[in-house]
Amino acid sequence: MGWIYLLAAGLCEIFYAAAMPKTDGFTKLWPSLFCLLFIAASMYLLSLSVRTLPIGTAYAIWVGIGAVGTAAYGIIALNEDASILRLLCFVLIIAGIIGLKLLAGR
Repeated sequence: MGWIYLLAAGLCEIFYAAAMPKTDGFTKLWPSLFCLLFIAASMYLLSLSVRTLPIGTAYAIWVGIGAVGTAAYGIIALNEDASILRLLCFVLIIAGIIGLKLLAGR
């Protein structure tokens, strides 16, 4: 169950990171509440995941999911840079996530 919680926590991180610019520095009520809801959900789900997963592994994977997912959102929805070198860096993050998952049972 820890891996499912961790994946859900990472997805919540993507949602709050994507919503953060719309808060305008947390001065806009509804985007701010949306963002805070997903921050809280992400933290809660991360805390559930570390019941069974090592904190270092869970935290690194959580950050990686959030970083790559938010970057993908930026590229797809916000027309951010999608240069080959930038995408290669994201591939390296994904490789790290996969490596941590594979080594988690050892």
